[in-house]
Amino acid sequence: MRLVNVHEAKTHLSRLLESVEAGEVVTIARSGKPVADLVPHRHLDVVWGTLGGTVEIADDFDAPDPLVINLFEGR
Repeated sequence: MRLVNVHEAKTHLSRLLESVEAGEVVTIARSGKPVADLVPHRHLDVVWGTLGGTVEIADDFDAPDPLVINLFEGR
């Protein structure tokens, strides 16, 4: 892990990104206190519809709840 201050990060961003691409973690600090980490981007493949058929929603899922109505109305 490498610690750099904000000024150095702004000045040498391209070099820091090359380091990150090589697998290094770069921590950016303000007044010596870590603020953010530059880490390699991870691409995640999102597969839509993988829960198809496994989730069921009740027909009355959005029906008014008498208990909640009573609480709102002060009963």
